[in-house]
Amino acid sequence: MGRYVVRRLGQLVVVVLGATLVLFACLFVFPGDPVGQIAGSDKARDPAVIEQLHKQYGLDKPLVVQYGTYVGKLATGDLGQDYTQGRPVTEILAPKLANTAKLAVVAIVFDVFIGIAAGVIAAMRRYSVWDMTVTFTTTLAIGVPSIVLGMIMQWVFVIQLGWFPLISDGTVRSLILPAFTLAIIDAALVAQIARSTMLEVMGADYVKTAVAKGLPRVTVLFRHIMRNSVIPVVTYVGISFGTLLGGAMITETIFNWDGIGLALVNAIQQNNNPIIVGVVTISVAVFVVLNLIVDLLYAALDPRIRLA
Repeated sequence: MGRYVVRRLGQLVVVVLGATLVLFACLFVFPGDPVGQIAGSDKARDPAVIEQLHKQYGLDKPLVVQYGTYVGKLATGDLGQDYTQGRPVTEILAPKLANTAKLAVVAIVFDVFIGIAAGVIAAMRRYSVWDMTVTFTTTLAIGVPSIVLGMIMQWVFVIQLGWFPLISDGTVRSLILPAFTLAIIDAALVAQIARSTMLEVMGADYVKTAVAKGLPRVTVLFRHIMRNSVIPVVTYVGISFGTLLGGAMITETIFNWDGIGLALVNAIQQNNNPIIVGVVTISVAVFVVLNLIVDLLYAALDPRIRLA
């Protein structure tokens, strides 16, 4: 197990380096001068001043040198310096990452409870009105783009009903609607996975034997069906946590939630490359670590699985 964890952490380093290298190459060939666009004053537009800023941020050096410098700083936990505020990227992104993590955790709670509950109801009432309702609703939720869903949520619950604030103020009340919007598509997928997995397990011989022995319905459900149906759901939820961080970009922009998704959108508009690279580096690292945790949970839930 220890060797497996070490190997996966080694993969984390390789994935982070690969992702940042590709991003660096893309940003290097993109048209536009980040310093020239960010510096808005007449003084900053002076060629001598812009040249000085290029030297200050190392933008006058070749791509390989810039990337080598970034990796060297990254090894010490330094993500560089922001262009617009002149502050360390880690200092800027730390509170925003905490806000996004808060949003993603609440979204995962909605995701798990709504998705599993809907999947269980649909499987236990197969071909009933409940089953058809869950199937129709989840298919509709998956098909609607999150940006459209977010705007509908905002129009209904903020503008028409006034239940939630229009501008996020960091309170729990302002967290619920963006978290629900972020979760709804994944909850629909969890419901469909839970339904199909439960139906498969319900047809297994050991479940039929348990029913034939006269075990209570609740005991069969939780001891034999739920326990063996939860592994694919756990796997998907673990992976979706990483994708939620990426999907938060749209939700945070719609609801003005001050997380790394909104920071990334603002950074792209400003050509603020250190923030862009910093957000991607953090997102990739979080995604790989979460995948490792999912693999470990997978082995814990099913002793037949051995990690080596």
